[in-house]
Amino acid sequence: MGGSAYGDGVSSPPKRPRAEYRCAECGWTTVKWVGRCGECQAWGTVEEAAGAAARVARPPTAALAPTTAAASIVDVSAEIARAKPTGIGEFDRVLGGGVVPGAVVLMAGEPGVGKSTLLLDTAAHVATRATKPVLYITGEESAGQVRLRAERISALAQRLVLAAETDLATVLGHIEAVDPALLIVDSVQTIADAGTDGSAGGVSQVRAVASALIRTAKERDLPTLLVGHVTKDGSIAGPRVLEHLVDVVCHFEGQKHSQLRLLRAVKNRYGATDEVGCFELREDGIVGLADPSGLFLSATPEVPVPGTAVTVTFEGRRPLPVEIQSLLAPPAGPPRRTTSGVDATRVAMMLAVLSTHVIRSPMINDLYVSTVGGARAVEPGVDLAVALATYSSVQRTPITSGTVVVGEVGLTGELRPTVGVARRLAEAARLGFTRAVVPAAGEAVGDIEGMRIIPVTNVSQAAMACGLFDVE
Repeated sequence: MGGSAYGDGVSSPPKRPRAEYRCAECGWTTVKWVGRCGECQAWGTVEEAAGAAARVARPPTAALAPTTAAASIVDVSAEIARAKPTGIGEFDRVLGGGVVPGAVVLMAGEPGVGKSTLLLDTAAHVATRATKPVLYITGEESAGQVRLRAERISALAQRLVLAAETDLATVLGHIEAVDPALLIVDSVQTIADAGTDGSAGGVSQVRAVASALIRTAKERDLPTLLVGHVTKDGSIAGPRVLEHLVDVVCHFEGQKHSQLRLLRAVKNRYGATDEVGCFELREDGIVGLADPSGLFLSATPEVPVPGTAVTVTFEGRRPLPVEIQSLLAPPAGPPRRTTSGVDATRVAMMLAVLSTHVIRSPMINDLYVSTVGGARAVEPGVDLAVALATYSSVQRTPITSGTVVVGEVGLTGELRPTVGVARRLAEAARLGFTRAVVPAAGEAVGDIEGMRIIPVTNVSQAAMACGLFDVE
């Protein structure tokens, strides 16, 4: 009797495993191919996952008797979680006092910014004080290249153990053999797990390598520092889950033409995330700057120069003095507005306020506004410094010597309340400034030894307080 090939009593053919597609940038998965990732919005990064197979239904996980009974939180010892200083003061500031046993820190930054130099210097400092060796795994350079860098920055230490490896199993073997006090892996994207599909640096590989290193760190109470690459848009390469797995995520920032480097913690389970570490990159290594004010202030001349104003901005919770310079030049065509280190939109607003409420005439000259030393001053609290530096350039009259100005300026020319005025002025007084022009509104500022505080309500009053007399 004729019929279907799969008639009664004949089993149906097995279903074909559904294909799975994964984004190579962030690890987002989908059941069909798309041109743009639905998570990170990157184009052309979604590809079929290697070895995608049908998911077999798993039985529910059975309960097991715990090996250690749960204890009251008041009986749990906190000594194991105490941070231990690395010897690099600015690094410890960002980490919250030092590295915690078992903590995993991810250090990300652009190529050449100084990540490896900082961690090699950290390794040498820890190795000179620890009772156990420090293990430095390099997957990007040979051991000889790292040795040459260590010589250049004076980071040679007998207990600093170096291994050039790219295989995860071998790295774990080095950890077992050395039993280090600190582990540094440079970088996590160069290590590959032989049991995981894909090449080193891929989403699957980075996830597997990071999970294995984190598991080892927790089991051995081993503080671990991982170097991570960044993509062209500045985000950390690899799956997004990498940032969730680690305990601390730090970004090392700096411009290639500037010696200043800033270390920020964007995630920290053991401390604040608004601390900033300042470093100076030199030929002989990288040096922490406990007082970086010299980088952002020009040498004070005997005669004040028109077109300059000093303010104090915040980098996280850290007050940093910054000098704003402004220059007006005859235009060769339509007026140009060029900025460096400041927010171009706020500079345009300050120029409009000056033209409307102070100068009362249109600004037809070319305007150049910049900070000293490559500093970034983009918060509203630097508005008054930008406005007064520009007006000082217009009047060709310098601001009174020893004056620091702080304040946000509104479109009507009034000075708005500004956060952290007291802390800003305390830092300015420490550096030797004797006069401060601040908004009259906002938090009350007490007496600061050696400093005269002048509260003002608008830009015109601020200009007069700074010695710029020709205000209409």
